[in-house]
Amino acid sequence: MKKTFTITAALPYTNGPIHIGHLAGVYIPADIFSRFMRLIGNDVAYICGSDEHGVPITIKARKENVTPKDIVDRYHSNIKQSFEDFGISFDNYSRTSSKLHHKTATDFFLNLYDNNFFKEITTKQFFDLEANQFLPDRFVLGICPKCDYEKSYGDQCEKCGTSHNAIDLINPKSAITGNSPTLKETKHWYLKLDKFQSFLEDWILKQHKSDWKINVYGQCKSWLDDGLKPRAVTRDLEWGVPVPLEDSNGKVLYVWFDAPIGYISSTKEWADKKNLDWEKYWKNPETELIHFIGKDNIVFHCIIFPAMLKAHGDYILPKNVPANEFLNLEGAKISTSNNWAVWLPDYLKEFPNKQDALRYVLTVNAPENKDNDFTWKDFQARNNNELVSIYGNFINRVVVLTNKYYDGIIPKPIDLDKKDLQVLQKVNETVVLIIKLVEKFKFRESCNEYINIARYGNKYLTDQEPWKIFKTDPKKVNNIIFVSLQISSILAIIGEPFLPFSSNKLKRILNHENHDVKWEWEKILAGDLLIKPGIRINEAELLFIKIEDSEIEFQLEKLRKSKTS
Repeated sequence: MKKTFTITAALPYTNGPIHIGHLAGVYIPADIFSRFMRLIGNDVAYICGSDEHGVPITIKARKENVTPKDIVDRYHSNIKQSFEDFGISFDNYSRTSSKLHHKTATDFFLNLYDNNFFKEITTKQFFDLEANQFLPDRFVLGICPKCDYEKSYGDQCEKCGTSHNAIDLINPKSAITGNSPTLKETKHWYLKLDKFQSFLEDWILKQHKSDWKINVYGQCKSWLDDGLKPRAVTRDLEWGVPVPLEDSNGKVLYVWFDAPIGYISSTKEWADKKNLDWEKYWKNPETELIHFIGKDNIVFHCIIFPAMLKAHGDYILPKNVPANEFLNLEGAKISTSNNWAVWLPDYLKEFPNKQDALRYVLTVNAPENKDNDFTWKDFQARNNNELVSIYGNFINRVVVLTNKYYDGIIPKPIDLDKKDLQVLQKVNETVVLIIKLVEKFKFRESCNEYINIARYGNKYLTDQEPWKIFKTDPKKVNNIIFVSLQISSILAIIGEPFLPFSSNKLKRILNHENHDVKWEWEKILAGDLLIKPGIRINEAELLFIKIEDSEIEFQLEKLRKSKTS
């Protein structure tokens, strides 16, 4: 039975471009899953957008002497274009600075406010007299109370990782003026998160104990074991969604509250363009809501946002939140501030037409259950030894032989023998396994199984040696080439979620539009033939290009320079 999916990918924050850590952790697995769900006939809304509010953007704007809007406009365009060039197949990519989002977030806040899910609390917060403004946690610097690091932020120490409050810092200073701040009373609204303790314990710890990833379940359990407490949903800041209440000038919705509502507003935007009912994707109990995020967002998507949705009352809750761990780079943590990263815009420029090489390596090396490491040498080896030498080699041999022996016309098979049928059966079984793995969010394994199909094809072709028997046993060669082309067509279809650019190229080579049989998932599962004798395929093209040592050395040198600069 076909299903409806609302698939969200974490909203990238618009104070910098996309890097490989973002791709491996969130956007590639979400894209694979979305493409597969479409491939097998499901109704999919794959939703994302730019997260454009919050303190870091205001800090960056202040440093560059521009407005926050200047910053978000720049990076929204940069990020959106990078995703498009990389082949991420969002149904909609929106932004939280839009009027529609502001209205959606405002209405959501008022619904919870009217239903008494907020608590007004007055606290003392650091205030910069010279700048005449309250200081969010990230605008306060001081000595970490745990490790004595001298440049700890007010919410977290970047050195030891400890979370704390700004008032816990030793010798706190304003990041705006460098002055010592004073404490001043301010009123904020807090979500009564503690009211959802029992509900979340039952929903997560009991109902999702067996189907959520261990890392996700463990982090949620730790939070619940500590006991939930009210959490502020507003803050003193000019940039963001204004708090829609009296006496709230200079206050906006906290970015953690406003950003996930961006999934809803982005869906509304898309549905309006397509003349669809957006509520089908957020309020229908039959719809499956899946959040793809990194591990730093687990609590927000598994505890806080579900509590918000539950409080509102009209919305479905996530079926799964398959969060990944972090990706390191050459043995060190990716650091955007130190430029220790592989930036997507740079990659697209320096490796033209090699989107799939990066998609593949980041998938088979994905940090699904633990932090993992990306190295340029491994990237080169996997591209050259797996994509070029296995997959590309198989396709090239099949297409060249077809053009050489049959002038590019697919031969008619006659009485396929045991070996022919065995390899086709093995390939079909692997296709079934691949989708089962994807449905369980095991993208590394599923991608490896996909390449195995090319391995089976390669081995079959090598073992059968059609070039040796073409003159003596033409019937057998007919069968070998036909079977190899059938395997190639399966690779073209199943490869679209993993390697969309290469898949489309392979379809063109095989001239798939001229075949009578539709190249669809169901046809593969039924064991049907996807190709038709008598159809002329096109000339061979290289699916993948070897990556040279000089290209890798260039990237390593870039990293070395960032280390010393």
